[in-house]
Amino acid sequence: MKIAMLGHKRIPSREGGVEIVVNELSTRMAALGHDVTVYNRGGKHVLGGENINLKNYKGVKIKKVITIDKKGLAAMTSSFFASLCCAFGRYDVVHFHAEGPCAMIPIVKLFGKRVVATIHGLDWQRAKWGGFATKYIKFGEQMAVRYADEIIVLSQNVREYFIKEYNRNTVFIPNGIEKPKQCPVKFIKDKFGLEKDEYILFLGRIVPEKGIAYLIEAFENVKTDKKLVIAGGASDTGEFMEELKKLAYGDERVVFTGFVQGRELAELYGNAYVYTLPSDLEGMPISLLEAMSYGNCCLVSDIPECTEVIGDKAVVFEKSNIESLKNKLQMLCDNPKMVDKYKRNANEYICSRFNWNDVVNKTLGLYE
Repeated sequence: MKIAMLGHKRIPSREGGVEIVVNELSTRMAALGHDVTVYNRGGKHVLGGENINLKNYKGVKIKKVITIDKKGLAAMTSSFFASLCCAFGRYDVVHFHAEGPCAMIPIVKLFGKRVVATIHGLDWQRAKWGGFATKYIKFGEQMAVRYADEIIVLSQNVREYFIKEYNRNTVFIPNGIEKPKQCPVKFIKDKFGLEKDEYILFLGRIVPEKGIAYLIEAFENVKTDKKLVIAGGASDTGEFMEELKKLAYGDERVVFTGFVQGRELAELYGNAYVYTLPSDLEGMPISLLEAMSYGNCCLVSDIPECTEVIGDKAVVFEKSNIESLKNKLQMLCDNPKMVDKYKRNANEYICSRFNWNDVVNKTLGLYE
């Protein structure tokens, strides 16, 4: 099949979960012999700036589209011009990713194309947006409901939302993961002074809905010599990053690494004492899948998008409750045997449940 994908920032990239999903789907489909084109944003590459001018990546055709590189306009303009390209291109399926870009689905449908939309999360709820942007993203959701031939959701919670809100059936296809290669401590010791099992890790985008402010406030009152590592880059949220650094000021145990990838990323995942994801809002958190695939003991908020992933193989605290988060952090710091028990169970459980090849086959089945 001839397949087009749009709505992400760019591949190859780890700027967010959408980019990881598009990367995995497109490259695996290309390896199976399909003709896949992805439409990358133009403009500056904010995080991890290598390979920004690739024309082909692992058999995937990469086309860069016009982008007004300003907050609130980048996604809108890139998806508009990508949709025009798809409307006039010879594609069997056009796959939209994320709610905002779905606002452009009518352009593609006007030219008779088949459309699949993946809702990676209810993006209009995200704290970094407001006013017009929130309404625009909600409009994208409504366009997906009205015009997409099929809608993919990543959690049962979001599936229920679409039934209740729109009486629209969707297809549940979760994200996947692969068993990673473990990397001993080297670069993270030299660069950040980190040792194996001596730090608690948060790794993800630095945005308000990830609950990082709760995490820093809770950690301040945890009696431990372990460090708290905040790993990730700011995406349209530079001011929020500065707020977090002010919040952590004076606690030398808190380490901000900025955006990480490659060997540093693998070392951080593979040598953490505990991984924590205190989010108020998620789609299906790739970082949680990755953390469990490395065999981490994970501590997550009790939102359905997290609890659906972990089963009984991780520790849960009450969403937005700083005291609950502090108590669970203290419990894990004081009980290394409990942490080891969760570490033993995490890897096999997550890798057997979530598999990229299964995700690709189900998605291709939907296309067909």
